[in-house]
Amino acid sequence: MNDREIIALFLERNEQAIAETKAKYGSFCRAVARNMLRSAEDAEECVSDVLLILWNNIPPEQPRSLKAYIAAVTKRCALSLLEKKSAAKRGGAAETGSLDELAACLPSKENVEHEADAKELARLINEWLGLLPAEDRVLFIRRYRFEDGIAELAEKRGEPAQKTVRKLFALRKKLKRFLEKEGFWV
Repeated sequence: MNDREIIALFLERNEQAIAETKAKYGSFCRAVARNMLRSAEDAEECVSDVLLILWNNIPPEQPRSLKAYIAAVTKRCALSLLEKKSAAKRGGAAETGSLDELAACLPSKENVEHEADAKELARLINEWLGLLPAEDRVLFIRRYRFEDGIAELAEKRGEPAQKTVRKLFALRKKLKRFLEKEGFWV
């Protein structure tokens, strides 16, 4: 079943939408959640939460890309679960892994005061990604959008993990320089 048909099922409030979504995107959703949560059990909980959120939000939402929408919802769910687990540990910090690496390249939240600024930042990052060779763009997106682990990325690239770490470091430096040049860094 294609994405438009699945979205139509959601819009009709047909419960088959859940089964079709789980069949088509369940493993994708689980992988994104597992990369962030580092736990298969927590990833399963996250997948269930995502399906419930999709049911509650479509309609009124009508995503243009169901896969991208599911990825975004999954990341929000996983982050929420990390925060909950961190709070349960009474002040223990949630491990965000690759998001911590990327934070040093981006302006602080205080500088992104308005939604327009956030949209401009997203536009600039997308522009920068478009300037990269395809291999670098895929590496960056797999690490910082889908939270793939270093070992997994290195294996896919057929190189030692340390070389992948150095490449990601170089890409973050390039992003920072690009944002500085565009005046989006303080």
